[in-house]
Amino acid sequence: MFVDSGDVRIATQTFGVPEGTPLLLIMGATASMVGWPDELCSTLAEQGFFVIRFDHRDTGCSTTVPPGEATYAIEDMATDVLAVMESYGLPAAHLAGMSLGGYISQMLALSHPERIHSVTLIGSEPLGWDGAPLPTISDDFLRHFAGFGELDWQDRRTVSRFLVEIDRLCSGTANTFDAEAALARVEKVLDRTESPASMFNHSSRTTRENWAGRFREISCPVFVLHGSEDPILPVENGRALAEGIPGAELAILEGVGHELPRSHHREIADRMIRFALAR
Repeated sequence: MFVDSGDVRIATQTFGVPEGTPLLLIMGATASMVGWPDELCSTLAEQGFFVIRFDHRDTGCSTTVPPGEATYAIEDMATDVLAVMESYGLPAAHLAGMSLGGYISQMLALSHPERIHSVTLIGSEPLGWDGAPLPTISDDFLRHFAGFGELDWQDRRTVSRFLVEIDRLCSGTANTFDAEAALARVEKVLDRTESPASMFNHSSRTTRENWAGRFREISCPVFVLHGSEDPILPVENGRALAEGIPGAELAILEGVGHELPRSHHREIADRMIRFALAR
């Protein structure tokens, strides 16, 4: 189903029945809804959730603008989530956000607390962090992204290799990297958009408002799930979230990077289910 958010159309997909407990899955920067694995979504739905995943603007089948021409703020991406909730008739829901999706989830928990039952933050960072600097993206990633400007986006094979390498760099040591599975996911991503380069508009998006220190004011139940080997937002970011949000729970996935590895789908789903359904 497509949802209108102002002049933007957001593509959505559901798992489970509408009578289930509503759970919105919010992916990270540059990622479309397929970043949430089908298996994980189905497992959550089988346990009674009405799962909704969607393509961020500039990804997948949602509205995209040419690379470098985006003017929206991250707050506008949060408004897209509210538009999805409105279209499905949800007065409130549980949220699960990964990376930037966790950042957006924190915004919604602060700006619309009456609409958020709980928040699960996966591989995310504190909204408006105001403490000592936290570790950030690894040097390997910075070197890889240095070649972004020279990438020929008309050459699908080259683009596929570039995106698969991102998946490899995101992976931890808990599992051997599955290049074939990564390529299949990347091909699905490319099949679903006419402008794959537009996803990287997210990398230059900033906030419109001053959120300094605000994450500490979140009052809804919060579960922080973080990979011990996250190379994008190292685990110290997850610990800072859990320590700063009153009552937040923390679980560290040993050997996991900035990813949702298939080997951990059941564990991730079980943890999310136990947390959300206890609310």
